[in-house]
Amino acid sequence: MPDSLVVPVLTTERLASAYTYPAYRQLIDAALADDKTTGPEQSEALTAYTRLNVQRMQRLDKTTRVLPELTAAVANLRQSYIWLIITEGWCGDAAQIVPVLEAVAQASSGRLTTRYVLRDEHLDIMDRYLTNGSRSIPKLVVLNPDTLTEVAHWGPRPAAAQKLLLELKAQGATHEEYAEKIHAWYAQDKTQATQQEILALVQGLE
Repeated sequence: MPDSLVVPVLTTERLASAYTYPAYRQLIDAALADDKTTGPEQSEALTAYTRLNVQRMQRLDKTTRVLPELTAAVANLRQSYIWLIITEGWCGDAAQIVPVLEAVAQASSGRLTTRYVLRDEHLDIMDRYLTNGSRSIPKLVVLNPDTLTEVAHWGPRPAAAQKLLLELKAQGATHEEYAEKIHAWYAQDKTQATQQEILALVQGLE
């Protein structure tokens, strides 16, 4: 049996110290008030990304409408789950996805509880969910609330966005170039791909 099915992803103590969504957002705001971002690496560029990400999250908090079929799927889950989300304030993909995950959880009639952890404070957890060897975020880990073992995981971005990113990198695009194109993709997609993939994940749960 795979370790993920029998070994808790984290302890109850670490889960208790994880952030709620409002606390995660407040953490980012507090860092920005000091011209900083989350995590050990600090730079003007990362702080600038983080300010832009707050604007993205604020917009998505207001505009995200959970698909009716996804609302029904999460509200009709036969048991409850914890959604552990690995993220950081400077991550552009996280800014595009985290508000959507939170909106889905809020639509679940209490079936889903979200908790947020910072990647660089929990590298042992992050390193269980590498993407092609990299610590790409965000990552959603669905946990059994009784055992804290993994039920499913998803991320760091929808398959179409991941394909576009790999193509752009293969073409030698700079970080600024591929970031611009990826965020344009998110804007055009309007959260639909993320929601459809989360729907598929939820439909695979009991």
